[in-house]
Amino acid sequence: MLAAHKLHDSCLGIGEPLSAAIRALNGPAEGLAIILDQEGTVAGILTDGDVRRALMKEGSLDACLDPYLIRDFLFVSANETREQVLDLMQATKTKHLPILDGERKLLGLHRMHDIIGAVKLPNHAVIMAGGKGVRLRPITEHLPKPMIPVAGRPILERLVIHLVGCGITRIHLSVNYLAEIIVNHFGDGSRYGCEITYLHETTELGTGGALSLLPAIPQDPIIVLNGDLVTQLDFASLLSCHAASGSAATIGYRPYTHQVPFGCLDLCDGEVVDIQEKPVLERSVNAGVYVLSPEVLKLVPPSFYPITELFQLLLERGDKVGAYEITTDWTDVGQHSELSKARGGS
Repeated sequence: MLAAHKLHDSCLGIGEPLSAAIRALNGPAEGLAIILDQEGTVAGILTDGDVRRALMKEGSLDACLDPYLIRDFLFVSANETREQVLDLMQATKTKHLPILDGERKLLGLHRMHDIIGAVKLPNHAVIMAGGKGVRLRPITEHLPKPMIPVAGRPILERLVIHLVGCGITRIHLSVNYLAEIIVNHFGDGSRYGCEITYLHETTELGTGGALSLLPAIPQDPIIVLNGDLVTQLDFASLLSCHAASGSAATIGYRPYTHQVPFGCLDLCDGEVVDIQEKPVLERSVNAGVYVLSPEVLKLVPPSFYPITELFQLLLERGDKVGAYEITTDWTDVGQHSELSKARGGS
């Protein structure tokens, strides 16, 4: 929602020319001109389509806008919920809904892209992007593994864009190997609608130790994930699950099955007690996506430290470690076969 004080350049008065309406269409209301009368109440609106039709009829930018004013327009009150506003917009196929008080004074404006966009979350995310990607050589000899393109876009860029789409706009990239390629590509993150800072590893610190480079411990739970994942995980849902469970940490996992290609024997004291022909083994595997509560970050040493050791420490202390099943698309692009799969190969 845009508040009224931010809509000054989209507002104009009764009696103004169509040229003024064109200028207003380029204001923050993005394609809507809001016309106020002498008392400051909203007399009507004009869309870009309305202005184009008026110009075709008048043939002059100096013509008065008043005859073309849409006085019977849709608006909502300030106490309409987001869901109610979205329903009305979708039902009427409108992109703008002014917010008026009981005297038709302008309070603000709902825009469709604001309504359907993700709610901005206070949480930070750390993406581990410093590995050498040895298993993907020769591709990674001159390119960091997270910068390998999948469907025309680097894996790391896909992660950043998806995080922003989920409402996570404060992102830290842990970099080491060929770090300058990543820094030069992303800059400060403004091009992607977020704020990106870099955790520069002068020596390898592992997925846990890199967290010691954070400039400050955030107040809210932090997302940590590997930089070689191709996924559509709902990070907001992950954070909600973590909060509801009261866990110190939450690990994202995927079900993994493997069919043993042989008949298997269950033995006891040198005797066969059961035979299973080509059994299917099922395990829950670490998906490289985590949520850590702020107090957990204080346990991370400024040295090489796998994040799995952090979880083991929490379990030994008796802290709760939650689990979140990832049911959406997920590929760990750690080797050539998985890269081929992520690129649509077999």
